[in-house]
Amino acid sequence: MFATELHGVYPNPFNPVTTVSYALREEDQVRLDVYNVLGQRVAVLVDGIQAAGEHTVALDGNRLPSGPYFLRMETSAYRQTRMMMLAK
Repeated sequence: MFATELHGVYPNPFNPVTTVSYALREEDQVRLDVYNVLGQRVAVLVDGIQAAGEHTVALDGNRLPSGPYFLRMETSAYRQTRMMMLAK
């Protein structure tokens, strides 16, 4: 059995699309948010109940300016933040 984990983004840096991958040990409420360097939420990628297993979701950065962003994953018992770079 695997652990709940935010694997990260690939590619990173990205232009304009990247793939976010994560794993859930069991079914859980998941929220994946993207924040800019000012701490403003600029995208919600996932917000709901997800089944156990491996998951992927795409982030389209076409409407975002170049620069660093933070990807935050939260479940009932897990929190992780990773940095990513949009390079246009």
